[in-house]
Amino acid sequence: MTPRKPMAHLAVPVALFLLAMTPTASRAQVAAGTDTVLPLLVTRGHAPAAALLADGPSGTRYAHAEAEAQDEDADGDAAEVGREGTPEQKPEPLRRADRFRAGSITKTFIATVVLQLAAEHRLSLSDSVEDHLPGLIRGEGAGRADEGRRITLRALLTHTSGLADFTAVTGGTIPVTPRQAVRLALALPPAVPGRFFYSNTNYVLLGLVIEQVTGNSYATEAERRVIAPLRLTGTSFPGARSSLPEPHGRAYSADGSDVTDLDPRAAGAAGELVTTLPDVNRFYGALLGGELLPPRQLREMLDTRTAHGAYGMGLYPVRLPCGTTVWGHNGRISGSYVRTAATVDGRHVLTYRVNTDAPEDPDLEPALLTAEFCPRTLKRP
Repeated sequence: MTPRKPMAHLAVPVALFLLAMTPTASRAQVAAGTDTVLPLLVTRGHAPAAALLADGPSGTRYAHAEAEAQDEDADGDAAEVGREGTPEQKPEPLRRADRFRAGSITKTFIATVVLQLAAEHRLSLSDSVEDHLPGLIRGEGAGRADEGRRITLRALLTHTSGLADFTAVTGGTIPVTPRQAVRLALALPPAVPGRFFYSNTNYVLLGLVIEQVTGNSYATEAERRVIAPLRLTGTSFPGARSSLPEPHGRAYSADGSDVTDLDPRAAGAAGELVTTLPDVNRFYGALLGGELLPPRQLREMLDTRTAHGAYGMGLYPVRLPCGTTVWGHNGRISGSYVRTAATVDGRHVLTYRVNTDAPEDPDLEPALLTAEFCPRTLKRP
């Protein structure tokens, strides 16, 4: 069936709903700024729909916004029809329990598993890739023959390895095996070793390291060590399964194509995860709250010196206008964008998502984070 285009261009008016507020969070306590910014993800960000879930001192809040269909345009003409010739429908709301693809949120799970293995002395962050995956890294060109011995697990975790990003070739939509992904990356010009360069290849390699050290896949280890203990019942590593578990909504690429079905092997250990908003908040709250890592490993995860302040290990910081620094990650995969941010103690967590590749207006994300964590300093984006 021909994919249908969502209603991103018919983004007025916007329906906004505040749901599932806990008894401790009255309507007056809902951060006024977030319910101002959230609809802009639809009207200015051109997303078919958006949603957020916040857990913090004032309780739990869920909100969603979606574009409204319109029957006629400003000149009284019929609204634009979809690619199949039928009138386009109002986008479905994003529900709190919906499963969605979380993209690079996966990296925080992978980093957590690696740091747990370090705490168990089953590996060291100073180990080289060659120590665990002998012969895999052999770069092309002068001076690259010993890359596997030069690149440490710490460099992979902090994106300072200098390895190119294999998705520059695949676009993040073509399924590849981990070793194919590595070969694609090695055929590309390298980045500068020791400098921060975000590369999905780093975390694909970490997935292979987890398998080599434990004898289990990274998915099995993450399920055993993180998903099951935290009871993240909506979270999974789908492997080769291209359909999303129920319940779920639709996902659309930037050009409006329906990309709900997607082979997760396009991302692997760098972005395979499927999850829900409550599970994401639970995970980051538990991680930063010290439930998953010993203090030493958690400090290492939050240490950004290797990446010169840009990145820790599976997490990165953002300093907001009020002086608060929040920690988290974003996730981008075809048809889905998600962003999580939390205070360093994990007691206040916000996750928002849209069902397209990303909001088009880059100012909206920092405005939403500021609205949540610095409500008194909010300026309209």
